[in-house]
Amino acid sequence: MENIARKFGLQLNQEKTKYMILERKNSLKKNIIVHLKIKNYKFERLENFKYLWVILNEDNNQIDLQERIKNVNKTYFMLQKFFKNKNISKKLKLRLKNTTIDKTLTYASETWTLTNRDRKQLNILKGKCIQEF
Repeated sequence: MENIARKFGLQLNQEKTKYMILERKNSLKKNIIVHLKIKNYKFERLENFKYLWVILNEDNNQIDLQERIKNVNKTYFMLQKFFKNKNISKKLKLRLKNTTIDKTLTYASETWTLTNRDRKQLNILKGKCIQEF
């Protein structure tokens, strides 16, 4: 590990380097390893980690997804009168939906590992937002 880091002009920092296990099932949680030891280094295990405003956790990002769904519902509710207004074009409504609701929900979604329950919640939310048009 040190040799690879040195090749790129990097140096390992034991205090700043942490690790986390992401998984669908809780099988590795039973194996509570607080520190990972590799040669002379000892790395701390984290249960939660905030990276680029996204909360990653060992439970497959459930906290973040639920928080996003709440935020999208709040945003949708605030804009509901706008979406129901017959004098505003569908094109403008879709543009607003794409720039506010969709972006709020899907920011950093590439880090998600979705369960069937998560997909169902997202489809319900998507259907609710689209039915206004």
